[in-house]
Amino acid sequence: MRLFCLPYAGGSASIFHQWPEALPPDIELCPIQPPGREDRVAEPPFTRLAPFLKAMAHALRPYLDMRFALFGHSMGGIIGFEFARYLRRYYGLSPAHLFVSGCRAPQVLRFDAPIHALPTPAFVERVRHLNGTPDEVLLDLESNRLYLPILRADFTLVETYAYADEAPLDCPITAFGGRLDPLVSRAELVAWRQQTHGAFTVRMFPGDHFFLRGAHAGLAQAIAESLLPAPLLPDKVTR
Repeated sequence: MRLFCLPYAGGSASIFHQWPEALPPDIELCPIQPPGREDRVAEPPFTRLAPFLKAMAHALRPYLDMRFALFGHSMGGIIGFEFARYLRRYYGLSPAHLFVSGCRAPQVLRFDAPIHALPTPAFVERVRHLNGTPDEVLLDLESNRLYLPILRADFTLVETYAYADEAPLDCPITAFGGRLDPLVSRAELVAWRQQTHGAFTVRMFPGDHFFLRGAHAGLAQAIAESLLPAPLLPDKVTR
């Protein structure tokens, strides 16, 4: 089993560096590194979802030769969901499971004002309120020179995304959330139930929108429990 993991806006593959020690050996962690960051810093980041999905499918196709699952946090959740639909549409493939984290269901209407085109001071201030980027990074001009274009590109991708109706996925979906997340409510996580014909589960963790930073062991355990062979269970929503 391969577990492909997608980071949040502005994040990189390194946010999953502690996960291998928390996963059983029969689940191979495969973190996705989007262009524009870390070892791909010389490549321009994507600002639209469609070319991102096409490039990811081209890169990952050789590695979809065994059972695989998808995990994505926040922006990564939407990318993972649309990648599952892309694979179904063009390759006839389906993940064994889709895990979405800190991400409202795509059919839920958004009322947040877009921020990707704001002037830099206003953009930085809005991002700071999300509590996902350390202040020292946002305030350091050298870091800003490298990091802010990536973050702005990621927000552009998310805020220009438009959901389109398709048949629900056949794979199970598990939605993870932070109990104190001010951006994604539990009801918006439960709405993911409409996107699958399979089993559906919601799991809540302590913390805010970026709860995964301190919950990697619990997340890895929950994922392993879902992926290991087990009798089919009815839908459940946990507190």
